[in-house]
Amino acid sequence: MDIKEILIKEMGLRPSQVENTIRLIDEGNTIPFIARYRKEMTGEMTDVQLRDFGDKLTYLRNLEERKEDVKRLIDEQGKLEKGLVEAIDKAKTLQEVEDIYAPFKQKKRTRATIAKERGLEPLANMILLSKNLDIRKEAEKFLDLENGLDDIDMAISGAKDILAEVMSDDAEIRKYIRSQALKRGQVQSKAKSEEDSVYGIYYDFTERVVDILPHRTLAINRGEKEGFLSVKVLVDDQQMIDKIVDSYRSPQNMGNEGILEEVAQDAYKRLIFPAIEREVRNHLTDLAQERAIKVFGKNLQGLLLQPPIKNAVVMGFDPAYRTGCKIAVVDKNGKLLDFTTIYPTKPQNRVEEAKSILKKLIQKHKVDIISIGNGTASRESEKFVADMIGEIDRPVSYLIVNEAGASVYSASKLANEEHPDINVSIRGAISIARRLQDPMAELVKIEPKSIGVGQYQHDVNEKRLTEILDGVVEDSVNQIGVDANTASYSLLEHVAGISSGLAKNIVAYRDENGDFEDINDLKNVKRLGPAAFKQAAGFIRLPNAKNTLDNTGVHPESYKACLAMLDLLAYSLDDVDASRLDQIDKKVKDYGLDKLSSDIGVGQATLKDIIEEIKKPGRDIRESGTKPILRTDVMQLEDLEEGMVLNGTVRNVVDFGAFVDIGIKNDGLVHISKISNKMVKNASDFLTVGDIVMVKVIGIDKDKGRVSLSMKGVSQDLQA
Repeated sequence: MDIKEILIKEMGLRPSQVENTIRLIDEGNTIPFIARYRKEMTGEMTDVQLRDFGDKLTYLRNLEERKEDVKRLIDEQGKLEKGLVEAIDKAKTLQEVEDIYAPFKQKKRTRATIAKERGLEPLANMILLSKNLDIRKEAEKFLDLENGLDDIDMAISGAKDILAEVMSDDAEIRKYIRSQALKRGQVQSKAKSEEDSVYGIYYDFTERVVDILPHRTLAINRGEKEGFLSVKVLVDDQQMIDKIVDSYRSPQNMGNEGILEEVAQDAYKRLIFPAIEREVRNHLTDLAQERAIKVFGKNLQGLLLQPPIKNAVVMGFDPAYRTGCKIAVVDKNGKLLDFTTIYPTKPQNRVEEAKSILKKLIQKHKVDIISIGNGTASRESEKFVADMIGEIDRPVSYLIVNEAGASVYSASKLANEEHPDINVSIRGAISIARRLQDPMAELVKIEPKSIGVGQYQHDVNEKRLTEILDGVVEDSVNQIGVDANTASYSLLEHVAGISSGLAKNIVAYRDENGDFEDINDLKNVKRLGPAAFKQAAGFIRLPNAKNTLDNTGVHPESYKACLAMLDLLAYSLDDVDASRLDQIDKKVKDYGLDKLSSDIGVGQATLKDIIEEIKKPGRDIRESGTKPILRTDVMQLEDLEEGMVLNGTVRNVVDFGAFVDIGIKNDGLVHISKISNKMVKNASDFLTVGDIVMVKVIGIDKDKGRVSLSMKGVSQDLQA
């Protein structure tokens, strides 16, 4: 198996792309570094493509390793024939390799192994190699009282068990039945009781394996696990049995069709299909989990890349009932100014007292925005806040933010380091305030899987979920860049090449020596060697650096080329600013991109990136995104009418649609069929967490508190 050839074919890449990318990965380069600074070598593959490439490369290498392992294990038994070697080498999946290895695998004691111990293997062979076999007459010859074999039927049964296991271990048979189950099989779920549940739609449900949607697979799995559903995979059993019989029928065993049919039925029903059914279910689950994880990843990225609200004093409001609402005020840089606890909600309902306390805090610290967590008592708290800010002179707005993970952060080691003298309950309010000011800087402090923007995230492979989400965080952080003079170590540790230990060393160095003034000062940080510097330097930002390029995404390895380019275009380093480089695109065009690239010694992709970076030093790409909707009033379900068109914020995207916050207690659902007039296969192809959209109310269920929304026929040009 040629791994490179497979990657070229399956991923549609050129040989040079594959060879270069494998080399870059094997050299230990990070995905963000490769994606950003080795574009000429990879053919400008994105970070997503590179991670897929890495996953496929790992799978193929594991497959190759397993093939060699299987050949060794079979060879140790003295059974490695040329045909087996060829079959193993041709196998394209781990499953195919395991099918080939199955007959040689050391088994636990089975009915077949017990029959072999009793000497019945020759009788089993007779069924395959003797015409018109008189099975009872032949079986009598194998009776052995000392071996406990004193019955003809017992002998025949043992021989059939041996042959059934042979059929079960047949790699071609399994491959055929598996392919039929995947192509033509159906998933069926039935109710295990008449008890009403959220799984009602699956109480009498059948869908083809090839058609079943990922979220349905996960819902059925959960319903089965919770005891509401029984689930089967349905295929044409007789067709499968006939296939087994046909595979073992030959001129040598003419007349034995009846016995072969019995054995094939037993092999299929007892051994083959239960295993195939598990494989099909596992296959569907793997696909569904991978889809769910990718949806979670995309939602997380949308959350991380939401525009920050800068230069605002924010009051974090962590809602609750009995224990009171926790309040924390932070300054424009996220520094804690004040905190308290109020009791405007039931059972205390000390509304006027709570208003008085908050009004004083707002005036004292000149609060601009109140950030309200979306957890328990959120909407009651929202109504209280809306009423209160209507009673004060200062212009104050509020926003509902996703508070998922705030409690996890509150009790974390990091939170204790940041706020050692602050009660755990108050730390959540601090986090809620800060995640409005800079969503990324605050959210990276929380384990990604604790941020609730997925579907069925608790039903997926935890290791794979963590792996994908960590990659999303890493890519997002490096896409933005990190100010090494202000970032917490929890943010710095997501910079390419920077480990948790190095991140702490960077913070310790600046605490001792003051701000970094030159990118090369990073080399003075303990244990930050040349390899780490190369990976990280392009993603570090130094706003007050002596060299303006230190506040851009231009990698230090390209500084010389950048300066040469500026000189050729009659600019200097002092001109690195959008207002002074307004003619640079025209100058590049007049000079010729090819010639300029050649003259300064960098590839065209790198040159284009350099030009874009020097136009806006210190830019934050998040600022070009749609700002969150700030509110001053509150809306009730009773205020809604069908046909209303409203602004809303996408809170979560799942396969069957998107949940949109339109300012009432529960988010409304835009079903996938109501997103666009175009065909929508996946909602995440059209919407991202944090998007501001215009929606029309098309259904209101007051009893269940549910609202159905549509984006069809609604102009999205009206977005806030």
